[in-house]
Amino acid sequence: MTEPSNRLPILFILITLVLDAIGIGLILPVMPELIRDVEGVGVSDAAVWGGILMTSFAVMQFLCGPLIGNLSDRFGRRPVLLISLATMALDYVVMAVAGSIWLLLAARIVGGVTASTQATASAFLADISPPEQKAARFGMVGAAFGVGFVIGPIIGGLLGELGPRAPFWAAAALATANLVFGWLVLPETVTDRIRRRFEWRRANPLGAFRQMSLLPGVRPLLLLFFLYEFAMFIYPAIWAYFTQYRFGWTPGMIGASLAMFGIGVAAVQGGLIRVILRTLGERNTVWYGLTYNFFAFLVIGFLDNSTAILVLTPALALGAVVTPAILGIMSKAAGDDQQGELQGVVSSTRSVAMVLSPLVMTQLFALFTGDGAPANVPGAPFVLAAATMVVCALVFTARRPAGAPA
Repeated sequence: MTEPSNRLPILFILITLVLDAIGIGLILPVMPELIRDVEGVGVSDAAVWGGILMTSFAVMQFLCGPLIGNLSDRFGRRPVLLISLATMALDYVVMAVAGSIWLLLAARIVGGVTASTQATASAFLADISPPEQKAARFGMVGAAFGVGFVIGPIIGGLLGELGPRAPFWAAAALATANLVFGWLVLPETVTDRIRRRFEWRRANPLGAFRQMSLLPGVRPLLLLFFLYEFAMFIYPAIWAYFTQYRFGWTPGMIGASLAMFGIGVAAVQGGLIRVILRTLGERNTVWYGLTYNFFAFLVIGFLDNSTAILVLTPALALGAVVTPAILGIMSKAAGDDQQGELQGVVSSTRSVAMVLSPLVMTQLFALFTGDGAPANVPGAPFVLAAATMVVCALVFTARRPAGAPA
């Protein structure tokens, strides 16, 4: 594909990734009130239920990420993406009419499957990108997530004022519109040259991890990626409960703050990342991001000023440069016929982090805010995230780059 002919397909891919992020961000502003209304519990207990819903979403991403990626390596990116989008639109409709926590849980499970298309979308970008452009293109993936993190909380916050179900109708309409757009503009990039037969042993998470770990230098990078995503997922996992408990923020204010963070992520990973990569290189970009996030988490954890937190929210995104740098390094280690499989493993690695992070962060929040808390420290999850950045730095220091002597 030539560069001009790439534009509409890339736009479709980015919109698809935005919708994946919307699926996470959409429910964040309304989730505390929705769970409290459905279950009749307080903020601390609602946070625990919120963690369970997020974990169910992530478990399905973990299980289905390699499967979807391998299917796209065999049958092509186009059919996998379009079928997933159609299912996503239907899932939003179910969430819009859900009247119990169990139906919401079922919808989150299906949503986790449809969100596994991030692996296929990233593989499409790898298909059409020369090696020197891959890290920057993966930065576009992060930017799309940032945009979704803007749109999702805005829709959830504004429409949530009308009722907790209203945001899901809007998301269903967006998914349907993007499905039609993709049907019209998305080409197939999997040719007979790179098509790989489907194998169940490589389509399950453990088999896919085993295969990708054979690539030079990839295993420690997957561990680093997991730890980093575990820490960064603190924002969707705990932000709504943390800000409502500490500052008394409403759904509209929570949505606005998350939107500000998403704008920052989109700006960093959609534009600034290219300058940073060109100036620092991939390795030093990772170091910069880990250091910045360490101090940012500590500030959030201990700063007890609502206005200051709101003002600082966009600046938190300046550390969101680690993921595209790591993905760029790993993608260069994989062959052209392994890009879908690699991105499936990356998606599952992220999903494992998404499984554990909401459970750990919400339980830690409940421990330090609920009845009988040993100390009232609502910022405790952010202290844990800062400590995780230190562990990330140790893993990155210990890794042996591809080609280095054993």
